[in-house]
Amino acid sequence: MKAMLLAAGLGTRLAPFTHHHPKALAQVQGRSLLEWNVRYLQQFGIREVVVNVHHFADQIEEAVCAGKGWGSKVLISDERSAVLETGGGLKHATHFFETETAFLVMNVDVLTNLDISALQAAHAAGKAQATLAVMQRPSSRYLLFDEKLWLCGWRNTKTGELRGLPGTDFAFSGIQIISGDLLRGIHRDGKFSLIDVYLDALAAGGKIQGFDHSNDLFLDAGKPETLAQAQSFPAPAGKA
Repeated sequence: MKAMLLAAGLGTRLAPFTHHHPKALAQVQGRSLLEWNVRYLQQFGIREVVVNVHHFADQIEEAVCAGKGWGSKVLISDERSAVLETGGGLKHATHFFETETAFLVMNVDVLTNLDISALQAAHAAGKAQATLAVMQRPSSRYLLFDEKLWLCGWRNTKTGELRGLPGTDFAFSGIQIISGDLLRGIHRDGKFSLIDVYLDALAAGGKIQGFDHSNDLFLDAGKPETLAQAQSFPAPAGKA
């Protein structure tokens, strides 16, 4: 299976570091977030990784070159001309996944011990268009699921906005397996989020399932305070 690490964002939450560097190169225990997650994916046999770049793109390319992909084949999806968000960035990288029946997409600033093999098995068993890693934890925005963990809606607790139908609240972990058919069927253009893609699929009668990994370790390392916490996070056992 191939993977995509979403690394093109401006990383405003991680300022002032991101005034001069991309968030993907923030350091955790002597490794960048990018290297950390390349090595994390290696544990599950994923050694071909696409990384999208925009903010300080040259620095990411230089780091990949200097590290020789850290033992993986790391390919660059160039978004220098515009910030496309998660959904637009994935659509821009469609050509990397043309022959894939399914592939993994992950935010570069997420740290977890989620078993990707279990996520893959759930995706295969559920025959879903996408399988989203979710947790029961506090958040301002929730994905809503029915009793069988099929997506039924989305809710913003700050604004009260509800899209779709009510259901049980789960926070999205920024990790998902997406079918090639869903990717090739995206009709939006420009800048949009993957949440938009999932809610579009839901409205069209599609099947998006959740994968509850609430018992796993998880850290959104995209803020100074959580990046500091990451210094004691268990390191991945990828290729040395």
